[in-house]
Amino acid sequence: MKVRIAEPQEYTRAGQLIVAAYRALPGAHLDAGYEAELADVERRAREAEVMVALVPDDGPVVGCVTLVPDASSPWAELLGPQEAGVRMLAVDPSAQGQGVGRALVQACVTRAKQLGRAAVLLHTTPWMTAAQRLYASLGFERSQDRDWYPVPEVPLLAYRYRID
Repeated sequence: MKVRIAEPQEYTRAGQLIVAAYRALPGAHLDAGYEAELADVERRAREAEVMVALVPDDGPVVGCVTLVPDASSPWAELLGPQEAGVRMLAVDPSAQGQGVGRALVQACVTRAKQLGRAAVLLHTTPWMTAAQRLYASLGFERSQDRDWYPVPEVPLLAYRYRID
């Protein structure tokens, strides 16, 4: 598996797999506006850092994540000073359970360290239970004081990883 910055010719595929992964989840989180936002990898690549996972190393894109480098990004959600954020982590449903999500999150932590950040913050929904287990296994801790509701029917649970 290879994780690297997304290339322009991969933006469409990455957007499609993000939408497919989010569609496969239960819960009332995916309206037309948010679906369009998820699919717009090109915009996120301009305003943050988008990484993709390929399996095998020269294979197709099977996962995608957005690293928000700091609170000045339009993609920042409740980031504090010296924090990076993780947004829109998704793995193609056909590739789930193969370590793709783990590799993408680890790449985000590594990049945040390179940027000199003190922590990585992310939000997830209560129905993203596999993601919550992944974050806990990587050392992320619940940060309930950073939970929020972007819309009334979608609670977002905060997880934070402190970089030593």
